[in-house]
Amino acid sequence: MKDLAALENWLRCIEARLAQEKDDLNALDAAIGDADHGSNLFRGFHKVWEKLEATPPTDLPALFKLVGMTLIGTVGGASGPLYGTFFLEAGKTLPAGSQTLDDTGLAAALAAGLAGLQRLGKAEKGDKTMVDALLPAIDTLQSSADLQKAAEAARQGLAATIPLIARKGRASYLGERSRGHADPGAASASLILECLAGDDASTS
Repeated sequence: MKDLAALENWLRCIEARLAQEKDDLNALDAAIGDADHGSNLFRGFHKVWEKLEATPPTDLPALFKLVGMTLIGTVGGASGPLYGTFFLEAGKTLPAGSQTLDDTGLAAALAAGLAGLQRLGKAEKGDKTMVDALLPAIDTLQSSADLQKAAEAARQGLAATIPLIARKGRASYLGERSRGHADPGAASASLILECLAGDDASTS
């Protein structure tokens, strides 16, 4: 069960982890992209946290909408619209005024977010994108209702991107040269799932 405070802590964890790891994400992106994935996402989630502190949302749908719209408005490249859509579509599954989210509802919300992200990005498993981490994590969450197992599935999905050839985004232009590098989007997706599972000390 997640309430408003727990989900705000999730977002705070994401922002804190991105502050620590943005350079590592940029380094992953430098191999197959624009070398700014970490910096862009940190800027977006930092802005999310500023808005949460300034005007705390009163229910879960408002929280997800705030996150989605802020990421779309502040994160450059493809990751802003993709992650923004993920949060917006997840929030649309939640009843107005809702204050808590059980395991089934959380899995359904994240699945809706993933479906929206895939509609926008046209990415499937194996394309070497964030979908490679999100899809197995959400499948695991739907079948087991276990966030720790979902986070581990995301980490395994991230590792599985290393030998792949990118088929979407700027990395796809590299062809064979994209092989041998972890996908930065899958890395950030894994980080987000780890925070949701409470793997990071900043969630406590």
